Amino acid sequence: MSFRFVQGDSPLLVSIPHLGTHIPEGLRGRYQPRALDVEDTDWHLDRLYDFAKDLGASLLCATVSRYVIDLNRPPDDQPMYPGASNTELCPTRFFTGEALYQEGCAPDAAERAQRRETYWTPYHQALSHELQRLRDRHGYAVLWDGHSIRAEIPWLFEGRLPDLNVGTASGTSADARVAEAVMAACSGAPFGSVLNGRFKGGYITRHYGRPSERVHAIQLEMGQHLYMQDRPPFAWDEAAAARVRPTVRSMVAAALSAAQALHAAPQSGSPGSRASARGAES
Repeated sequence: MSFRFVQGDSPLLVSIPHLGTHIPEGLRGRYQPRALDVEDTDWHLDRLYDFAKDLGASLLCATVSRYVIDLNRPPDDQPMYPGASNTELCPTRFFTGEALYQEGCAPDAAERAQRRETYWTPYHQALSHELQRLRDRHGYAVLWDGHSIRAEIPWLFEGRLPDLNVGTASGTSADARVAEAVMAACSGAPFGSVLNGRFKGGYITRHYGRPSERVHAIQLEMGQHLYMQDRPPFAWDEAAAARVRPTVRSMVAAALSAAQALHAAPQSGSPGSRASARGAES
């Protein structure tokens, strides 16, 4: 199984597709030895997002390493950021640009297809089914896609990333009012933030975010230094996490509240409901 799933009772689904560290035993000998430390993992995010249960969220967390399959890439492996360095559906390079596999050991097309069916498809089936369940039950759904990364990775981007990188696929994956609420929630915090900067959202945000169909998807790519050591041994930093977690929680809660306000049914007897009734009679 490529994931673990806990079902909640609110309209919120938190997805963490790069949390996994498992590399199957049969593949381990083909990687560079360094790869077995899975350095490009989105470490500890399930711990950072432990507030999700208090918000009634469903939680979908990858268990397989992104070095085996990247669950946030399209199944046809098209680049997410044309013109920039991109990681693949079955990555062949570290974030630093060096080869991930020993020479001649990278997966061929048939193996990539097999990995997609074994790991990628079940994760996305679970994600899709849960979003459908939430929308059927609540009338709308909010998908929060959680990520983290080292703030300086020259092969992927120039300079240093802002602390909190919010992505809504350039405004297409979530209503603007939801995005505005998220950015307002972090505006007073002592962290730099940007909306739709270098990271606008990967496949999950772009594919599942359909505000016209009452599904709002937001990606947060945050600097790992905000809650952990971003160098080996990639240890959790409780003091740092305690500083940033309230801001992240406020951002997630703001997205949920904004979507709720956006899709709230008019109360009986309100001007909106009376106007709807008059329209139905005319």
